[in-house]
Amino acid sequence: MYSAIVFLPLFGFLIAGLFGRQMGARPSELVTTSFLFIAAALSWVAFIQNGIGHAPMTVPVLSNWITSGSLKIDWALRIDTLTVVMLVVVNTVSSLVHLYSIGYMHEDPSRPRFFAYLSLFTFAMLMLVTADNLVQMFFGWEGVGLASYLLIGFWYEKPSANAAAIKAFVVNRVGDFGFALGIFLVFVLTNSVAFDQIFAAAPGLANKPIHVFGLDVDALTITCLLLFMGACGKSAQFLLHTWLPDAMEGPTPVSALIHAATMVTAGVFMVARLSPLFEQAPDALTVVVIVGATTAFFAATVGLVQNDIKRVIAYSTCSQLGYMFVALGLGAYSTGIFHLFTHAFFKALLFLGAGSVIHAMHHEQDMRNMGGLRKEIPFTFWMMTIGTLALTGFPLTAGYFSKDAIIEAAYAASAHSNAALYGFMMTVIAAGFTSFYSWRLVFMTFFGERGANAVHAAHGHDDHAHDDHGHGDHTPHESPTVMLIPLAVLALGAVAAGLVFEKYFIGHDYDEFWKKALYQGTGNHILHEMHDVPFIVGLIPFGMMVLGFALAWFMYVASPGTPKAIARSNPVLYRFLLNKWYFDELYDLIFVRPAFWLGRLFWKGGDGRIIDGLGPDGISARVIDVANRAVRIQTGFVYHYAFAMLIGVAAIITWYLVGGVR
Repeated sequence: MYSAIVFLPLFGFLIAGLFGRQMGARPSELVTTSFLFIAAALSWVAFIQNGIGHAPMTVPVLSNWITSGSLKIDWALRIDTLTVVMLVVVNTVSSLVHLYSIGYMHEDPSRPRFFAYLSLFTFAMLMLVTADNLVQMFFGWEGVGLASYLLIGFWYEKPSANAAAIKAFVVNRVGDFGFALGIFLVFVLTNSVAFDQIFAAAPGLANKPIHVFGLDVDALTITCLLLFMGACGKSAQFLLHTWLPDAMEGPTPVSALIHAATMVTAGVFMVARLSPLFEQAPDALTVVVIVGATTAFFAATVGLVQNDIKRVIAYSTCSQLGYMFVALGLGAYSTGIFHLFTHAFFKALLFLGAGSVIHAMHHEQDMRNMGGLRKEIPFTFWMMTIGTLALTGFPLTAGYFSKDAIIEAAYAASAHSNAALYGFMMTVIAAGFTSFYSWRLVFMTFFGERGANAVHAAHGHDDHAHDDHGHGDHTPHESPTVMLIPLAVLALGAVAAGLVFEKYFIGHDYDEFWKKALYQGTGNHILHEMHDVPFIVGLIPFGMMVLGFALAWFMYVASPGTPKAIARSNPVLYRFLLNKWYFDELYDLIFVRPAFWLGRLFWKGGDGRIIDGLGPDGISARVIDVANRAVRIQTGFVYHYAFAMLIGVAAIITWYLVGGVR
């Protein structure tokens, strides 16, 4: 069963990728989508058996992969509760995105390639979450990076899509370099890359020094920080976040699959998987909390003023990933994974709902050109409202159980950790900001009047998916049924996932559910402490949600002129947030321009002038110069040759006479 779950998407990729042109678009869609739905159904069976049921952890070995000296790496599938949770998330969202894409991409001429890329990405993600060793995980890690590059740059004829794909690939290489160094250090310390051996050796490595980078440092601290560097790149954490908003250049289904529910959660999964290692490095966990809290706050502030509907949701994703890392850094690993689980439903719902809005608006993505759409696309309106309620933590929705639990865990840990106190403050503030920009999106899109500039002439980025073909009907319209079914399914998850599964992830069935798939050391009491926080602490996220909603309603429904007035009165702050804290400009100044300058120096100066100028090309050029001058002697006139002979005879006689005198 597990081999089928993992390899069915690979078969779909091979069939659509190799034979898509011969088969045609519709068979490619049906094959890849059918395989994903089968994998999703089997994933839920595995979840029931291994999570809710009592099936023990298994590690079926598929084959030997690498043997080099003492290093032996098997291609094996690690099947435990953490794995099956990720299988459910990846395959459920991916199958629904495949189905949604049948309608969304119905006019794109390259549908077989698109569906092949989707299946390739899903396979790589499944390899990552089922890995039983760090090298196999790194294979899946790089595989999702490659697939995301292909999907973000799917419309490769657009310069902006190419630039976004390259940016995502390069920024992720920075994090992946740290991840690779972390893997090397793990092997140096434990002489293994297999998880069981690493986890068994971890307690004995606590407080052990190692000489690295010219310094004597705590071995596990530097190792975990390098591993976390990889997580920061893949999960778009602060300082390595710049690729995520630009990745919205890809088709909207790509945004839902990669940047809401799967690829960006790879870093969260990795830290949770390696929780026995991180628990022995408390300083590294402190860094995880600080980076996660900073990301949650930073991304929430930027989301306040964005006008592109997909970018608002992208920054929301970045912020929510920060919440997950705060939970992981506090030692509440199950809480972070619980938020990953619930977040997948409501964030995929919001992205696919945004795609439905873009479809209705004929590829318009600027919310300032929208408004009043709730009457024209009512189903999409209610689905996005459900997603917004879940994201903002409305009582009994999925986000209410998972996001509020993270805030409570941060408060519980703040009594003995300044980093936890910082995490609590930042997540509470981010909760208010999240409510504001989420309801701002709803009010700007579905309420009020249509924007004065609401012309439907390919302003957005998804123009390849919805060519009007001269029909000329620009009236907003509801999406086809094949696009609405995934919204309904995800809405069900956004409403019920927290209520149904809270007791398993962080409740009284915690031990039976996780079965030691996450660290459960005796010193980790955070799960018990978070349930004993004062009642008022539990009300704080709800209060921030209400405050954000009220403020958004006042500014975008009751008094629509207020936002412009505030922006005009605070131009510096507005531009600072609108330009995303100027990180792109800063990185361009510090890294991009010097890199291009250095490249041109080595290219023009080193390669062109020195190597080519003085090397083989230079020598051949000088030979050609001499030859070009020598051929001028061959004029074809006899008197020229006679004159040359006379000069030669005179030169010989002169040399003879001078030499004879000596």
